[in-house]
Amino acid sequence: MRAEFVDVNETRKTLSVEIPSEVVEAEIDRIARDYSRKARIPGFRPGKVPSRVVRTRFKDQILHDVAHDLVPRAVDEALREKGVEPVSTPDIREVVVEEGKPMTFTATFDTLPPFEVGDLSTIALTRPSAAVADSAVDDALQRLRQRAARHEPVEGRGVIDGDIVTVDITRTDAEGATDTHSDVAIEIGASANPPGFDAHLLGAEAGANRTFALTFPPDYQAADLAGKTVTYAVTVKDLKRRNLPELDDEFAKDMGEFENLEALRGRIRADLEHEAKHTQENDVRGALMKQLATRVPFDIPVSLVEREIDRRMEDFASRLMQQNIDPRQAGVDWGAFRESQRETAKEAVGSALVLDEIARKESLAATDEDVEQEIGRYAERTGRTAAAVRATLEKEGGISRIYAGLRREKSVDYVMARATISGE
Repeated sequence: MRAEFVDVNETRKTLSVEIPSEVVEAEIDRIARDYSRKARIPGFRPGKVPSRVVRTRFKDQILHDVAHDLVPRAVDEALREKGVEPVSTPDIREVVVEEGKPMTFTATFDTLPPFEVGDLSTIALTRPSAAVADSAVDDALQRLRQRAARHEPVEGRGVIDGDIVTVDITRTDAEGATDTHSDVAIEIGASANPPGFDAHLLGAEAGANRTFALTFPPDYQAADLAGKTVTYAVTVKDLKRRNLPELDDEFAKDMGEFENLEALRGRIRADLEHEAKHTQENDVRGALMKQLATRVPFDIPVSLVEREIDRRMEDFASRLMQQNIDPRQAGVDWGAFRESQRETAKEAVGSALVLDEIARKESLAATDEDVEQEIGRYAERTGRTAAAVRATLEKEGGISRIYAGLRREKSVDYVMARATISGE
C-alpha cells in the first residue's frame, strides 16, 4: 500500500492512498464468494452460482463492499505507521475502485500538534470580593416580605396608588379592532402598565366604568403599539391592598425554623455569601479560560469548533424540552443561534486544548478512585445508586468523558497554583 500525507496547514492533513490491485482483487474474490453462497438466481442451485455470474450481476454492490472494507483498514494502517492521531473522523473522498486496478482514495482530517503553553506564572487573575453588604441582606428580607404579603379586600374608597385592581378591559385600536380581557389583576403604579393608564383609574370605586384613550410614545417598547392611539373601556370589579407583614421575630418563625429575626438574617447572609463565593469562583475560572485560549499557537480545527457548537445546541434544546417546550416550535432562529455560539465555542475548545496539553506534559491524570467519587456525587445529587449511574454512563460511553473532565480539572488546579491571583 502506498500512503502519502500532505500538510494542508498546521492541523489539517490529507492522506492519499493507493491499494495494490492484487489486494483489491483478493477482496473482490472474497466478497464474491460470500455473495455466491447467499445469492438466489433462477437457473442455479443455492450456493452453486458461478463466481463470474455473481461478479457480473452484483458488480456495483461488490465494489461498494470492497471499498467499505478496505478504506477504514487502509486509513488505520497509514495513521499507525505515521504515528498520527486524528481528532476528527476522516472525510473520505475520490474513491476509485475497479476490477484489475489499484484502488485509490483521499482522506482529510484534523490533528493537533504538540505546542508550548508558555510560562503559567505570567497568568494574572483578579478575584472579586465575595463580601455581602448589609443592604443586600435587607433587600433579600424585603423580597421575602413581599412574597409573604396578603392581598386584603378594600371597601369604602376609590383606587389609590399601590392597589391591586381586578378589571374587565376592552381595547379598541385606531382601525376599530377590539379585544376583551376579563378579570385582569393590575397593580396601580407598576412599571409594566401602559403610560398614563393608572391615572384614569385613580379614585374609581368597585363597579365604576372608565373610558379613555391613550397615545403610546413612538419609541414604546411594544412595537405594535408604538405611536398608536388605543381606546380603553374599563370596568373596576374589586380592589385589594397588599398587606406586608412586620419584619419581626414572628415573621422569622413563619419563614422556617428560626428563633428570631436575627437568626433569619444570619441564614440569609450565609446563603448570599455562599452564592457570592460561587459567582467569584466562576468569574475567576472564566477569566482563566479566556487567557488559556489565547495560548493556542495555531488555528483551532474547524471540526472541533463545530462539534462544540453542536454540543451547545443539543444542550439548549434539552433545556427547552425539560421545560416542556418543543424546540421546533420555540420560535428560535437556529441558524442565528448557531453563529452566536461560534466565538465562545472557539474559546472553550482553545482552553480545553491548553489544559489537555498541560495534562500531557505534566502527566496529570484522573484515577479510578477519582472517577468513582465523581459518580458517587452525581448519584447522590440525582437520587440514584452509583451502580445505576455507572451502568448508564458505560452504555452511553460517558466514562471516558468523566476521566477527561477530571483530568482537565487537575490541569486547572495546576495552573491556578502557578498563576498570580490578586484580591484574595
